[in-house]
Amino acid sequence: MCAVTETGSNARADTRARIEQAALELFRLKGFEQVTIDDVAAAAGTSRRTFFRCFATKADAVWGDFGAHVARLEGLLAGPDDGLPVLERVCAAYVEANDYAVADLPVLRERMRLILTEPALLAHSELRYAEVDRAVAEHVARRIGAAPGDLLPRLVATTTRAAATAAFEVAISRTSEPATAPANCTIQ
Repeated sequence: MCAVTETGSNARADTRARIEQAALELFRLKGFEQVTIDDVAAAAGTSRRTFFRCFATKADAVWGDFGAHVARLEGLLAGPDDGLPVLERVCAAYVEANDYAVADLPVLRERMRLILTEPALLAHSELRYAEVDRAVAEHVARRIGAAPGDLLPRLVATTTRAAATAAFEVAISRTSEPATAPANCTIQ
């Protein structure tokens, strides 16, 4: 959470959101590498110090609160056994974790465009994707009685994440369609 001097979690969330919005807009207009943290802080009406209280790096400002996204995915995977096969459960969790309000889609589309096309962010994305892969591999391992580092849990984790990423790539290239994960994991 963004630890700023303002009181209340709403003020912290507002500050964090302002910084994210300013960063995304500047990155869109000028390019990720051309924008400094000082530029982002100034555009957000805050200080460099406040930026670093909210985000460790410029890349983290693009990713937003990705930890909450991973926690949501983990929560969905940890829910009560619904009788679904492992792969269906993972896919259903991806779809639900990536179900965004229509009003949020333009920002999501811009965020994903940056993440999927900006070389510096592509490298950073491997760190973030590892968090998702860990959550999915742990779920699969629990379900099949294996270790998270075993081949099958890792294979399911990396391939389902790759499928979700590919779905985002296609969705952001089609501006008239919602940017969501695939509705199911079947090929039709």
